Amino acid sequence: MQGRAPDGGLTAAEAARRLEQLGPNVIPQGRPVPFLVTFLNHFKSPLIYILLVAAGISMLMGDLEDALFIGIVLILNGLVGGVQEHSAGRAAAALRKLEQPHAVVIRDGERQEIAAADLVPGDLVLLEAGMRVPADICLAEADGLLCDESLLTGESAEVHKRLAPADPVAGDPVRLMAFAGALVTRGRARGTVSATGTTTEIGRIALEVGRPSMSRPPLLARLDHFSRLIGIAVCGAIALIALVGIVRGLSLEDMFMMSVGLAVSAIPEGLPVAISVALAIAMSRMARHNVIVRRMPAVETLGSCTMIATDKTGTLTRNQLTVTDIRLPDGTALEVQAGTDPESCTILGEGCDEERARARVAPLMRAALLPNEARLLRQEDEWQGIGDTVDVALLAAGRKAGLEEDSVRSAMPLVARIPYEPDLKYAASFHRKPQESGDIRLFVKGAPETVIAMADRMDAGDGIVPIDRDALLSQMQAMAQDGLRVLAFAEGEIAEESGGYGAHHLVDLVFLGLVGMQDPIRAEVPAAIRACHAAGVEVAMVTGDDPRTAAAIARKAGLVFAEDEIVTGEAVRRAEEAGEAALDALTRKARIYARVVPAQKLAIVLSLSRNGHFVAVTGDGVNDAPALKHAHVGVAMGRKGTDVAKESADIVITDDNFASIVAGIREGRVAYANIRKVILMLVATGAAEMLLFLLAIPLGQPMPLIAVQLLWLNLVTNGIQDVALAGERAEGDELARPPRRPGEPIFDALMLRRVLLSTLVMGLGGFALFHALLGAGYPLAEARNLLLLLLVFFENFQTLACRSERRSVFAMPLFGNPLLLLVVVAAQALHISAFYVPWLRDTLQVQPVTLGEWLMLLLLGSSVLVVMELDKWILRRSERHNTMSGAKEAGPPRLPGQP
Repeated sequence: MQGRAPDGGLTAAEAARRLEQLGPNVIPQGRPVPFLVTFLNHFKSPLIYILLVAAGISMLMGDLEDALFIGIVLILNGLVGGVQEHSAGRAAAALRKLEQPHAVVIRDGERQEIAAADLVPGDLVLLEAGMRVPADICLAEADGLLCDESLLTGESAEVHKRLAPADPVAGDPVRLMAFAGALVTRGRARGTVSATGTTTEIGRIALEVGRPSMSRPPLLARLDHFSRLIGIAVCGAIALIALVGIVRGLSLEDMFMMSVGLAVSAIPEGLPVAISVALAIAMSRMARHNVIVRRMPAVETLGSCTMIATDKTGTLTRNQLTVTDIRLPDGTALEVQAGTDPESCTILGEGCDEERARARVAPLMRAALLPNEARLLRQEDEWQGIGDTVDVALLAAGRKAGLEEDSVRSAMPLVARIPYEPDLKYAASFHRKPQESGDIRLFVKGAPETVIAMADRMDAGDGIVPIDRDALLSQMQAMAQDGLRVLAFAEGEIAEESGGYGAHHLVDLVFLGLVGMQDPIRAEVPAAIRACHAAGVEVAMVTGDDPRTAAAIARKAGLVFAEDEIVTGEAVRRAEEAGEAALDALTRKARIYARVVPAQKLAIVLSLSRNGHFVAVTGDGVNDAPALKHAHVGVAMGRKGTDVAKESADIVITDDNFASIVAGIREGRVAYANIRKVILMLVATGAAEMLLFLLAIPLGQPMPLIAVQLLWLNLVTNGIQDVALAGERAEGDELARPPRRPGEPIFDALMLRRVLLSTLVMGLGGFALFHALLGAGYPLAEARNLLLLLLVFFENFQTLACRSERRSVFAMPLFGNPLLLLVVVAAQALHISAFYVPWLRDTLQVQPVTLGEWLMLLLLGSSVLVVMELDKWILRRSERHNTMSGAKEAGPPRLPGQP
């Protein structure tokens, strides 16, 4: 073929031509978003649009101070949010690593190592143990090839790549593929590149991930709804002013100025900054828990989630095959500690200490280390295995038993080996023991049925006895039912021969025991799942493993489910074919999804969303990427996760710790609670200002406050307080309450009640003072001056009252939020200082007050705190009463399984 060397590889010229024609073997990554774009994105909000309109009106009216105030707020909001998201993006970029930088190819008849990006279709590639497959490759030769495709398929079991015979009908060989991203754990192979870049299987998934997300963060949806309410309120107030103005015969200029004043009152100008600060603080706190938030709204979304759809391999489990159980022929059960450092763990057994347990398993572990081609190396602070994952797991177990593979191998030099083959179902090795010249020791590992058939005796601990095959097979079945992968071991002794060693020697062996292996549950997972359940967050597992393995792992992880809540990918496929209604009915009940493919994982997530859930998806593999992208919030594992998964996610867990998700949920709920506190404070203050206007105008009184005074209240004195309130710490019961309902608005019944109470106290109190002052003959400017100070006091006490929706401010730690105390005092001090700064005094039209006036207004301002504390007390009393009534109706607690 043109462009090919005699041995089948491409020529360098042909490879260069194809590279130019088809492009490099890379998956395009999104370009880093410039800071300016991130900054401008924070202006895409209806609330920001309302503020921009207000600024424009102020400029047209010649009120440059008002326009300047609003402009500063908008720029500050964009800077706070932009800086946080930009730095989070840089932190996520630092996690990226090149998975497969090089590939070994045959070009121009020579073996070469080239950059994986330079591979082209038609290249002849060589694969060996330890390599990551650099492209989709059609294999022509495969010698004992095992591939770990868990990051692609979600299945933890390795895939044996074996060439099949030619199809008897077509006469063509069946294509055998090695897919880009898979890890070669054992053997070697040769094949031709069939696809590169975005045409590979992993590339197709990456293209799916590039589509816009189908889900919208709940915070943005709630804020949009809130902004529409504000717009409606402003329009309604202006319409009322127009009606009153016509009745009273006001000039257009007076009506317009009143409209501007009402609009400034209604619009919470400080809210965008406060929300950005609340989310930025939560991002910072989550970073201390090894959680990087790549998109700011995801902070609150994680706190809103009602369902976590989690991957199994690498998320609930460690993605590391590990020996966890040993069963000796006499029935003795031993436990192998599942720590990550094999030298700091040991083997334990009931009724025997560590030394005794190690002595009992020494013969079995020796048989595990000798017919073993893997290597276990310490690199920096971690152990790295090279070779078949089963062999690596056995080497780690040997170290936990006090045996080091190099010492064992040097003591018994290798004579011959029978490599493992799936058809044989065993591996064996023959060794010479130096001090026993003339004798050859042989060791076998493999499938229990196969190894048991080779033995006629077994090691009972206190001696060699005839084998009890039925008892051994029962042990094996019991271990398999626990979801363990079971291997058996045996040893024997033969005389040295010159004709070689083979399978005919594997008879009359001594059976040594069984080893159970699994991809163990991460130690922190059961407690984290219990915390999720306590927080009202459901957990579903989505995996490519078979149903029995999936169920066993799920139970060990702490998931609670019934047998009819386990569904397979086939059931999902049938439901998809029947339509969305059938799929939604299936996902409404199912909690364990087994044997699913990537496209089904995405369909499951979208169906859960249609069922009313806010869905958080966790995962680390390429197969998880579409679901991570289109869920309400995607959570990727940072250490062992693929670049595609991390790029698709909103949040990256840098320590791959499932428990960090619980910390994220808590911080997300804290952030949303703080946003509610800020909204309550700002909206109540703004509503009180509107009430002042709506009471004054029909009664023929002048405007209670001018626009610049309203902006001073909303942006300066209130602005520094709401920012501090946005940083309030957790109250401690965030995970003891159920998540918010997906359709729950920001203004629920409690918020509306609090806003109404605060508005009435501050609005009526302020109007009463203003009306009384004018009636007592105070000049208008002086009446406005005292009213403005009273509203600053109202803001101070309202800020303190908003620290918690349920707890009394007097029951909270005084210095739990020291910044808040500082800014409350600073807001009062700032307003008093305005009395004495000439340009500020003239702009705000204020003047100093007497100590008596100040104390009187302080007392009046505290009334809002008294009313709010009384309402909290009523709420707590009502909740306690409801809890006690519910407990009486429920009766005594029932045990699990009781009707």
